[in-house]
Amino acid sequence: MTETVFTYAAPGLKFGPGASAEIGHDLAATGARRVLLITDAGVAATGHPARIADQMSDRGLTVTTYDAARVEPTDESMRDAITFARDAGPFDAIVAVGGGSSIDTAKAVNLLTTNPGELLDYINKPVGAGRAPSEPLLPLVAVPTTTGTGSESTTICVLDVLAQQVKTGISHPRLRPTQAVVDPDLTVSQPAMVTAAAGMDILCHALESYTARWYADFDAKTPEQRVPYCGANPIADLWSEKALSMLSGSFRTAVRDGSDREAREQMAMAATFAGLGFGNAGVHIPHANAYPIAGRVRGYRPEGYPDDEPIVPHGMAVSMTAPAAFRFTFEASPERHLHAARLLDPDAAGDGPDLLPGVLTTLMRDIGLPNGLAEVGYGDADVDGLVTGSLQQQRLLATAPREVTGDDLAAVFRGSMEHW
Repeated sequence: MTETVFTYAAPGLKFGPGASAEIGHDLAATGARRVLLITDAGVAATGHPARIADQMSDRGLTVTTYDAARVEPTDESMRDAITFARDAGPFDAIVAVGGGSSIDTAKAVNLLTTNPGELLDYINKPVGAGRAPSEPLLPLVAVPTTTGTGSESTTICVLDVLAQQVKTGISHPRLRPTQAVVDPDLTVSQPAMVTAAAGMDILCHALESYTARWYADFDAKTPEQRVPYCGANPIADLWSEKALSMLSGSFRTAVRDGSDREAREQMAMAATFAGLGFGNAGVHIPHANAYPIAGRVRGYRPEGYPDDEPIVPHGMAVSMTAPAAFRFTFEASPERHLHAARLLDPDAAGDGPDLLPGVLTTLMRDIGLPNGLAEVGYGDADVDGLVTGSLQQQRLLATAPREVTGDDLAAVFRGSMEHW
């Protein structure tokens, strides 16, 4: 028997220039009095977190700020944040101001300050124990300052487990923020490469959820078996298609001219829409591959990111195998792949498996992304390790529209060493 039910959930949303100035009013109305604000040093330097903290204080809230969230969080960095919150608390609410790294750190802090146990107890199997939270979490307000991760809309927090050299996550509906406050003005200072990498995350969120396995093609589930990622479905499709069409007109402009406020607003809205889509439908091969690409990085340091240690930013890591991955999935739903390509590029011509990969590689070249895995430090000798890391992401690979073997992944990785 196949599935007949799909699910949909989303946080409350406040969108628009100046929206971040209203957080204090909204939280005070809930009865909250003590608030933990989580951000990272780079975002703190913009002054946005301090302004938001002051505005909350003006509404009678007591605000404690943690500004040491790590870009691309690790289990170690999240434990530091959890320890800080446990020592400084208790709190009535949490506000995360930053990119996906700060928001994901806030999700972990929220979970581990309201529920018993430690981080590995909740990390997805097989890396961790995959325990579900037993206690309610605090209200979490997510305020993205980058246009890409969609973490403000999702039930997932992503991190590197250092001892295992793997990027993985925690996934549960209770991790979804209570409210997403999307203020495009907060993204204007985002460097070009950050805009490019984060924008590819938006793009792959939309493409992967739109091409994911259809919800009714899964085996039927009982209520207790339902998971946040239920497969492509009619509601998620609407969000994904709209995100793709918005990216078509704004992505290159936002990278080229970060001061273009109209393009920034369109990118922020596309990120939100894509998050509302993939946060329910799911993502698949490019995101599964991104975890080992980011987790095994050696010497690559992209412009616009902290240069104290190597990093392949999440959105960049996702994009590295996207063209080859969508060439592989084409046969599962040709019409969806072709339609997505034409949403991104209305002038795209052709009707075969190379159309969407061609649109993607042209875009990636135009916005200055690395030319494949070789440029970020990987070679053929790394493929086996990358495949092993990707195969650990069965929660994501289960949503792929085709069954994926290790040999299939190896072919995708080898086909992604250079794009042009």
